[in-house]
Amino acid sequence: MLFNHTPEQLTALCSDTLALAKKYGATAAEADFSESVGQSVSVRLNEIEQIEFQQNTSLDITVYVGRRKGRASTADFSAKALNDTVKAAIDIARYTAEDDCAGLADADLMAADTGGFDRYHEWNLSADEAVELAKRCEQAALDTDARIENSEGAGVQTDHFQYVYGNSHGFMAHQQGTHHGYSCSVVAADEAGMQRDYWYDAACRREDLDTPESVGQTAAERTVRRLGSRSVPTGSYPVLFDPTVSGGLINHLVGALSGGALYRQSSFLIDSLGRKILPDFVSLREEPHIPRAFGSSHFDTEGVATKPRFVIENGVVAGYFLGSYSARKLGMQTTANAGGAHNLYLSHTHAAQSDLLKEMGTGLLVTELMGQGVNTITGDYSRGAAGFWVENGVIAYPVQEITIAGRLQDMYLNIAGIADDPLKRSSNKIGSVLIGAMTIAGA
Repeated sequence: MLFNHTPEQLTALCSDTLALAKKYGATAAEADFSESVGQSVSVRLNEIEQIEFQQNTSLDITVYVGRRKGRASTADFSAKALNDTVKAAIDIARYTAEDDCAGLADADLMAADTGGFDRYHEWNLSADEAVELAKRCEQAALDTDARIENSEGAGVQTDHFQYVYGNSHGFMAHQQGTHHGYSCSVVAADEAGMQRDYWYDAACRREDLDTPESVGQTAAERTVRRLGSRSVPTGSYPVLFDPTVSGGLINHLVGALSGGALYRQSSFLIDSLGRKILPDFVSLREEPHIPRAFGSSHFDTEGVATKPRFVIENGVVAGYFLGSYSARKLGMQTTANAGGAHNLYLSHTHAAQSDLLKEMGTGLLVTELMGQGVNTITGDYSRGAAGFWVENGVIAYPVQEITIAGRLQDMYLNIAGIADDPLKRSSNKIGSVLIGAMTIAGA
């Protein structure tokens, strides 16, 4: 076993900590004991750059004294440290203002099934083996094309984690998972200048990863195709978001439909339940029970049972992303999204990105976005971008140093098509997304 604690030991620590909280006056409490073990290895130009091992432990304890909340944490699992941490949380609660919405999630919402989804797959990789894999990844990139003249490095990362969450409703569950991956970044050059790009893959199971050679080759191919990049004339054109960036469009949607933004009145989608915000042919589902997906779980960070559901159905908002606190602030019920969304699946209209390119005709394929120019209060969207100019449905040349702009409200309603080409490495399955028109500022 890679961990220092067995599941039984973590469960006993959690149970003892909740008992301490009750002993010191908490009317309710929840605790999360977590442990992670992993390593990160990177090489550059066939030389070792870094070998890093990490092993972390953490306890987060939240107590409620009536409607007063206190929270404290520690990395020390000794009896004295746990006792002191619980006391600190109690002291904080006693000096905190009452909040009618504070408290544990409702007891009748706790998950009955707490099994895993095949998310834990040990990869007990030695440092020497990791270095060799990273070197193979980088060398494959360097060998792909003569124009690859430098490397920013290749890496191998493994991460194993486990945690026990429990609360004073009597809910207690142990979960574990893994996250492994390869990455590579290289530089290409020709008479027109230099370009860099990268690629990586990630999975719960090493057998599900692309080979290190494939990751290196993809990084090199993506870099070479950017050579000769130029700008484009300013104007209004269709914009196709590649799967490497289309997830950001959905992340902005999730943020605007999340409880914290909604009850703070800091979202452009306030009071949007039942409102049409996407075309009829677009639906977004949350699928929390997919085997070996990073976002899968039977329960959220409050122990509330998760279930598959439509967030947007046929373009209409069917639900928000709520934890118990934000739900109470809005007079609603939690959607089991304390801690975030679980595996989002966007419907598709086309089989491949090439089909959307043909439908677009002339426009911009975006493969990289820069800057933070997104205002989720107003919906204003302005980002630096790079990618490829498309003419007659075919990529014509690479593009850089441009800006794309619009309003998210208009962009979402103006979705013209979605391809069935999501990234394998992502738990969210979001394919290429074609927007009918956006402002492009170039030369």
